[in-house]
Amino acid sequence: MMDHATRVGNRLLAALPPADFALLAPHLRKVVIERDSVLVRSGEQIEHLLFPLSGAIAAITGLPNGQTVATAIIGHEGAVGLTSAFGASAAPATAVVRISGAALQISPAQFLTAQHRSPAIASMVQVFTMSLLTQLQYVAACNALHSVEARLARWLLHIHDRANGGDLLPLTQETLSELLGVRRTTVTHVVCTMRASRALKSNRRGQLEIDRPRLEAVACECYKIMSRRIDQIVSRGAVGLVHGALARPPSRSPGSRIAGTGS
Repeated sequence: MMDHATRVGNRLLAALPPADFALLAPHLRKVVIERDSVLVRSGEQIEHLLFPLSGAIAAITGLPNGQTVATAIIGHEGAVGLTSAFGASAAPATAVVRISGAALQISPAQFLTAQHRSPAIASMVQVFTMSLLTQLQYVAACNALHSVEARLARWLLHIHDRANGGDLLPLTQETLSELLGVRRTTVTHVVCTMRASRALKSNRRGQLEIDRPRLEAVACECYKIMSRRIDQIVSRGAVGLVHGALARPPSRSPGSRIAGTGS
């Protein structure tokens, strides 16, 4: 059995009360997630739920013409395959590991059994859903309104936040093209521009070395707004789970308004 939830490196699982975490713990298995590995493809059956402990996973949406674009980055604050908690058996997007790390794995059936017994686990799913929808909304707005340079800086910062340390990111230009939904020639031009501004120190073979302060200056305001908003959702949700605020229905009194969770 896994140790107490407070020792777990995933923020969603760590927020669960011990009794609720104990419903999942016997079924959680630690696995390594390797760089560039595809955890699940869009439309395929979700065979495992993954709660990352480290590393970064990109949710990729593909079009019939072969073009792809990243719609979210998930790390230790989230999960992969959690849509199965709503009864969805097929993955809505392709999940690709961009920074290697580790995760806790559980089958959808085992997770659903625990969820049906625990309002706190059900609320945890809601917290993650809110944070993911927030990220999707900001990514959609950013893709429509901001330059490729600003968008690339934003993605690199999101990935760096979830990296295992250091300023070298193992990202090829092909990966950047997939993240941004643009041609390789566009990526080459953008990388050269960012090297000139010294936001990127070097572009080694298969690696990018970033200068974080300069990269933050290149990124649009979406990065800070999105990061702050998602952190607020996860943090407030975690507090609610610990204190049972999300695990219990709101109390009502005659003529009173329904109490909110503050999320």
